[in-house]
This record gives sequence, C-alpha cells and structure tokens, in this order.
Amino acid sequence: MKPRIVQICALDSTMFKMLDKLNEKSLEEGYEIHCICSPGDYITRLENKGYVVHPIRIDRSINLKGNIQTIKNIYRLLRQLKPQIVHVHTPVAAVLGRIAAKLARVSTIIYTAHGFYFHEGMSKKEYKTFFNIEKYMGKFFTDYIFTQSEEDYQLAKKNNFLKKHKKNNYVHISNGIDLKNRFNFNNYDVSVREKLLKEHNLPLKILVITFIGRMVREKGIIDLIEAMKELNLYKDIHLFALGSVTDSERDKSMNSYIATHKDLENVTFMGKVEDVERYLYSSDLFILPSYREGMPRSIIEAMALKNAVIATNIRGSREEVVHNSTGYLVNVNSSKEIKDKILNLYSDHTRLNEFKEHGYKRAQDLYDESKVVYKQIEIFKEVTS
Repeated sequence: MKPRIVQICALDSTMFKMLDKLNEKSLEEGYEIHCICSPGDYITRLENKGYVVHPIRIDRSINLKGNIQTIKNIYRLLRQLKPQIVHVHTPVAAVLGRIAAKLARVSTIIYTAHGFYFHEGMSKKEYKTFFNIEKYMGKFFTDYIFTQSEEDYQLAKKNNFLKKHKKNNYVHISNGIDLKNRFNFNNYDVSVREKLLKEHNLPLKILVITFIGRMVREKGIIDLIEAMKELNLYKDIHLFALGSVTDSERDKSMNSYIATHKDLENVTFMGKVEDVERYLYSSDLFILPSYREGMPRSIIEAMALKNAVIATNIRGSREEVVHNSTGYLVNVNSSKEIKDKILNLYSDHTRLNEFKEHGYKRAQDLYDESKVVYKQIEIFKEVTS
C-alpha cells in the first residue's frame, strides 16, 4: 500500500497553483496524494492531475461555528484515510487542519509557514495574540515547521515554536518558481511585448508597470493607484493591475474604489489573469506595495522575467529584493515614495536595466522551485521510511 500524504489549504486555486509541483513530485515518488480544500473551479483540474480531492469548506477567517464544523469534517476524513503525513498551509486552514490531524492521531503533522500571520504592522496586542497562537499550535499540534522566509525560520527557532525534542525539525525551504518552462525568460521574444501593447493601443516606447495580487487594501493597491494618479500626465508610463476584487466581507469597500478609478488613462485593470507570464515578460517594473507578505512568489516571477522591482520593506519582500541592486524597498502606505521611485527609474534607463539584470540573476541563483520541492520530499521520505 502506498504511503498517504494529505495536503490541506483553504482554496482549491492555492492547491492547484502553489502546491502542484510538490504534489506532482510526491506522486512520482510513489505517494498517494489527497487534497483537502474548499470546493471551487479547480477541483476537476486537481483530479485530472491524479490527486484524490476531498472538497471541504474551509473559511479563511475566524468563524467559530463554521471552524468547528470544518475540524469535525476533516477529523472524520482523516480517521478513514489514516495518512502517514498531514501537511497544512495558509493561516486558518493550517490551524484547523492541525487540530483535526492531532485528534485523528496522525503520526506526522507538517506546517508550511508561507508567512506567519503576525507582522510588524500590527498593534502590540494583535501581534502578541497571533504570535502566541502560532507558538501554541507549533508546540502541541506540529511535528515539523517549514518556512519560506529565512526571517520566519530564525524567529520560530529562537522562540522554540516546537518542543525541545523536535529542535531539528525546523526547515527553511524558501520559495521557488518554474524557471525551466513557464518563467524562463529565453522562452519569449520581443513580439510578445509588441502584441500585448498593440492589444491595449499603447505605444512601443513606454514604461510598463505590472502589479499582481488580490485587490485588497493590505496588498497596497490603493497606494499604487494613488501614485499612478499623480503620474497621469506621463503618457508613456502605464500600469497593468492583475487580480480580482474579492467578494469577502472585509474587502467590499474595494469594489467601489476600483470602480471609481476604472477610467484612469494610465492604468488598466485586468481582473483575474491566467497568463501572468505574458504581462511580466512585457513589463519593465513590477510593484508590490503590500502591508504583509510571506515570501511573495510574484516578485520572484517578475525578477525571472527581467523586471526591476519596487516593494515595501516588510518580511519576505525585503528578503527577495536587494535595495539599490534589484530594485527599491519603500515604506508601507507611501504613495509618494512609490511615485518618486517610478520616476527615478523612468528617467534613468541605465539603472532600470541594471536592476532587471541583477534581479534576473538573483531569481536564477536562489529561487528554483525544483530545489524547494526536493527539500520537502526528503523529509517525506525520512518520516515514511
């Protein structure tokens, strides 16, 4: 009988986009892969990959009644499956999944911190609350902690998030992308950019900026749009904003904000886009002004396709972006700094091109997804042998 691994995250899209290479390689290595996530448009695609999918509703926010029901549903399923490993991802799903796995007496529970939920932008009270939740969950419900961020890795070890006898079970896996195929710069040519600009009636000689992310405040999209409003007189600077406006309760105010800025001449709101690589290849500058991140894959994707980067000086982003070498780090919630840095690169093509080349090299050297997957597979083999 094949050893079973159950992967748990909130969204089916996350399971398909973020965990596919890990699940794919796990299948190759002889594991039976089960996926638990909320039902959605990607379920069939996941099944077609050879994974056994169990659609279970997992809220992305704290909802006591719903959360308890989710724990019960996952617990019942795990008791049936009896997996050797449960591997959890994303904040709320990681908590609920670990509680259910512990109750079901799963022998190995692995938590990948794609970015601890607590961050320096929180109040002291909020920070302490979420810090203690992470520490408690680590201590009593976790066997291994994988971190994408080196900063998170050091913090978890220093604060003993795991029990003492598991002190060697912290693993810094980093983050990575498909450098061989999808985000291989050499797979594209100038005609891709020319065609894209023609589609949008934009001139060839233009500074193209790209943003990728959910249209929520904490991604800093408002700060970026405010900066672009200040740059509206520059007809040769254009932003493609890729990402959809979420329907969740906390973000409904963004619908009206985006709607009132739809007519900006120097911004195109693209909504949800599957072929982000086409935009990144055609782009000169990628901007991610988030208030909180883990280890953002979008920055790595942008660097791999030769974009200079402007990002906020926060955990994760400051690990990927080398200030004054691959791009600029700016303060959170500062549309003025964003505007000034855009103009700096707009007027200094030599620096812009240097940032592009340095970022490209950094992506090649540090962020190969196959290496990230290999580290995790080695742990899987160790605990199932």
